[in-house]
Amino acid sequence: RLLHTSGAAQRLADQGYRWVYVFQDTNALGFKALAACLGLSVRHSLDVNTMAVPRRAGDACGALMSLRRGEGSLLINNVEYNELPGVLQGLPDLDPTTGYSPYPGNTNQIIFKLSSYVSCLRQTQGMVPEFVNPKYADKAKGLLAAPTRIECMLQDFPKLLNDPGAKVSFVQLERWLSYTPIKNSLSQGAVLAGRGLPAMTSSTGEADLYYCNRHLLRLAGMQVSEGTEASYAGLQVVPGPRVVFAPSFAVGVGDVLHKVKGGRMTGRSTLLVSGRDVVVEDLDLDGTLILRAVPGARVKLKGLKVRNRGWSIEQLKAGGSRAPEELRVRGYQLVKYEQRVIEFSEPGDFECSA
Repeated sequence: RLLHTSGAAQRLADQGYRWVYVFQDTNALGFKALAACLGLSVRHSLDVNTMAVPRRAGDACGALMSLRRGEGSLLINNVEYNELPGVLQGLPDLDPTTGYSPYPGNTNQIIFKLSSYVSCLRQTQGMVPEFVNPKYADKAKGLLAAPTRIECMLQDFPKLLNDPGAKVSFVQLERWLSYTPIKNSLSQGAVLAGRGLPAMTSSTGEADLYYCNRHLLRLAGMQVSEGTEASYAGLQVVPGPRVVFAPSFAVGVGDVLHKVKGGRMTGRSTLLVSGRDVVVEDLDLDGTLILRAVPGARVKLKGLKVRNRGWSIEQLKAGGSRAPEELRVRGYQLVKYEQRVIEFSEPGDFECSA
């Protein structure tokens, strides 16, 4: 509604923008696969393209389904998880050959063709059907776990497209690359993990981001050891190695493949990299390395060997209930013992190998 009444969507179209991406702000992996999915939207001229992931029965995310309208036409649209049993009416929500639901999980990450989006806003005045999703505290559904609110879901947008030729589709991605929202407390996450479902807590979201970046390094030819799994506040996570790429260095898969060549990293290491024109070749890391380069600094790390005590993720100490909230929601703290910092603060060409 606000995009319509403010005129923001129309202004973007007038400025020549062709696509709009809506993402879930607690999902740290929301941009990893964006370039690939946008490319598919362009190639197939999709009006709506939803990023989807494999979904397990009982997972608290909507299911993408092919629905039949009253006049017989088909529509690909999200069905919220609390409505799914009524839609399935006893049909199985499990494919025994894969262990997953036959209906992909909706990530609420959607690419819209801007011209179609603006046209639909104009026709509907930005109004979207309302929806209620009560959260119950008991199986009998007699007690609410939290106050219930009326919602308007952007993922219902395909229902508003009146053009029978509108192209609505989805791209199914691996979860490790695209989806790890933070939406549950540690206690809620522990219950879900016990049922074999994603915990979706601050601790697992952080660990999943590290895992994704480690896997991208492996695709680039680096030998990266896995850290030892540990339990924090009842949840099992692999705390390292911790790998963080600033958007200036790498957003998606292609950035890492073009900028990293070979190397090795131990399971206790931490790597933070920022800088648009940074190339990392044959890095040998056992500890913590922070690499920063300002715009215009063209840096090549070649055969660099780093050894130090590094950083460590550790249990909250006694009195953890008085710790800052950002630590309590994780159940652990990051202790910084020792690190090497390499910083290039001026433009130019640089090579570092020692």
